[in-house]
Amino acid sequence: MASSIFFSVAPYHIITYGTLLGTSFFHSFINGPVMFKTVERPVFSSMQQALFPIYFGIQTAAPVLMALTFPGNALFGLSSGVQGLVNQSQRYQSLLPMGVMFVTGVTNLFLLLPLVTGVMKERRGQAKRDGKEWDAAGPHSDEMQALNKRFGMLHGISSLLNLGTLIAAVAYGFTLGGRIQSITDRAA
Repeated sequence: MASSIFFSVAPYHIITYGTLLGTSFFHSFINGPVMFKTVERPVFSSMQQALFPIYFGIQTAAPVLMALTFPGNALFGLSSGVQGLVNQSQRYQSLLPMGVMFVTGVTNLFLLLPLVTGVMKERRGQAKRDGKEWDAAGPHSDEMQALNKRFGMLHGISSLLNLGTLIAAVAYGFTLGGRIQSITDRAA
């Protein structure tokens, strides 16, 4: 007798994958741009500071959960979980994208987010010393120009890592689709 789907890792894997892809897409292309265009800069900054730890936390935790719930396939002799994920046949199509998703998420969460937050705090302090906000029309002090440049660089690196997460998630989606297709082709 077949066991219940509730005891299979497969639906949890797909739900976790969908959460990661959906969150990454929504925040990158809808939430962030809409907020940037519709709310004042200080509100946007406060919202992003509250959202980014959660967002990068999802991008860090989801690949770990995906690895733990990696669905095997008895027809192909592939184990579930991490053991199946590190199987030679899955290293490039499954392990690599999940590894990229994890590394980009953890780098954003534990390295870049604190650095960006620190630069933002320094800019607030410099704005008080200068008597002029960081985003006000120029000219700016040399210190503020350096902080703005550093913020732009760190934000750009974070954005590229975020794009890397999204590309790896889409690539893994094709892997999942291919695995489903191969099972349905075999069953036909």
